[in-house]
Amino acid sequence: MTWYRLFSLPKPRATLLALGLTLGLTLGLAACGGSGDYAPYPEKGPDGTVNPNPTGERQTIFGSGGLFSSGGKKPEEGGGGSGIGVNSFLWRASLDTISFMPLASADPFGGVIITDWYAAPQTPNERFKVTIYILDRALRADGIRVSVFRQVRQGENWSDQATASETNVSMENAILQRARELRVDAEARR
Repeated sequence: MTWYRLFSLPKPRATLLALGLTLGLTLGLAACGGSGDYAPYPEKGPDGTVNPNPTGERQTIFGSGGLFSSGGKKPEEGGGGSGIGVNSFLWRASLDTISFMPLASADPFGGVIITDWYAAPQTPNERFKVTIYILDRALRADGIRVSVFRQVRQGENWSDQATASETNVSMENAILQRARELRVDAEARR
């Protein structure tokens, strides 16, 4: 019995499958090899110890500045960080503003924050959910959009209710205000 009959494939399809697997394996193994330009091992100093970081530069998996660095750009120039795809001040301000709500999802590269449903202890029959979209790497008023969802309990079920249009805008303004405060603090520390 031939191998392609084991998989119930006709011979032309089996040949294509074998060719595809061979090509995929070859390319996959070729990608494992490097260019040969490997960094040499650090040399021992006069005292016999090895310094793994001879330049003294801070080294992290997110680059020399960390996850929320501006990547060498000033914040007003749109520096959002080397490890984050959006403005770091808007990102941190958004998280600060909704810190009382449970997070369902936070994507710093796409700039989307989604909370889980939150019911204030004072109003247990009403709950809110917030989605924040950070649209730009610059700290600008049009660089953020907030959607607030509201539900009211009716018996055993929750029903969707409209929120006031000012709710979204006031949430955006609160985030922008906090982002400005964070930027001023960062500039004062320089």
